[in-house]
Amino acid sequence: MDWFSSGRVEERFSIKELFVSFEDTPLGAASLAQVHKAVLQDGRTVAVKIQHPKVQAQSSKDILLMEVLLLVVKQIFPDFEFMWLVEEAKKNLPLELDFLNEGRNAEKVAHMLKNFDFLKVPRIYWELSTRRVLLMEFMEGGQVNDRAYMERNGINVNEISRNLGKLYSEMIFVNGFVHCDPHPGNVLVKKCPASGKAHIILLDHGLYQVLSESFRMDYCRLWQALIKADMKRVQKYSRRLGAGDLYPLFACMLTARSWESVNRGIDRSPVSASEDVEIRSNAAAYLPQITQLLNNVPRQMLLLLKTNDLLRGIESSLHTRASASSFLNMSRCCIRAVSTYQRSKSHSLYRRAQISLTEALSLWQINLYELFLWLKGSRLGNWVIALLSGMHHSTY
Repeated sequence: MDWFSSGRVEERFSIKELFVSFEDTPLGAASLAQVHKAVLQDGRTVAVKIQHPKVQAQSSKDILLMEVLLLVVKQIFPDFEFMWLVEEAKKNLPLELDFLNEGRNAEKVAHMLKNFDFLKVPRIYWELSTRRVLLMEFMEGGQVNDRAYMERNGINVNEISRNLGKLYSEMIFVNGFVHCDPHPGNVLVKKCPASGKAHIILLDHGLYQVLSESFRMDYCRLWQALIKADMKRVQKYSRRLGAGDLYPLFACMLTARSWESVNRGIDRSPVSASEDVEIRSNAAAYLPQITQLLNNVPRQMLLLLKTNDLLRGIESSLHTRASASSFLNMSRCCIRAVSTYQRSKSHSLYRRAQISLTEALSLWQINLYELFLWLKGSRLGNWVIALLSGMHHSTY
């Protein structure tokens, strides 16, 4: 590699001057960069993310080539609508290639989610970072889809899945600032030896989606309608998000459930093996309609769909897909987000108080339902239910 042969990681950084040790073999490598473990002169262990030497120049050529190929294909097949791929690449690739932007994203999300004590985001060392080199706190753990690792280390799989859902519900519905690359290599888990708590470590902050307020509110209300199986509102908010007459397909794409399950209620039963097969076969059959949808929905939706798929893949690996707790977390965040929005638009003190009361009652109902589910699934709960049932029968 160029930086090793020159003994430098950037024009102003010498490996020998900066580091006591620097591991030549990368911890991980991708198309844009690779990450090395190193120890600074002051003893801090760091992760050094280094951009591949010619990726900046090559990326613009790759985008141009993609654009030409897609235009040629569109001339041959007029119904081929994938030009949005080029638009998204033009918008996102320059941001991903700017490691200072990645560092700012990391700090922003760490501050935004500071109330979640189980979340860890590596600290950025700004004085040693540039647009092509990012130095950050070194963190390690098992990949979030590694169920065997969690079992070996005494980490509760359901708790990890639940907490990951909390993070993403907060990012999407409440804050509108979303880490859009949660593949297992970017989400690690580790048990803290001191506290015994399991931490989620969020890495690679180059790709984020910022959601507009109007989009976020429509998306919140759509998910509320999906969870309640309110088909009238599912249609309304799907149309507002660009789905048009393809709203049933849009609902199936968002939830990764069959239309029958969406109508019945996605929280009523988990995905069965037969339903999974049906979804996969339908994906191929409806490819033209899916292409049309992707071309019509707001660009903000595209990265959210990708993020949803990655999160579902993690849940599937952990066997926690479509659990009741994930829908409860989503409901909480949607209620909070919509209530905050409504208060911000109201100038009446009475109306704001009314909104807050409705919010509190709705959250209380969710907490009560969650308590019921916990009691139903626990030994103590079964004992209490049996005791109450016995007391009921003894009165007759």
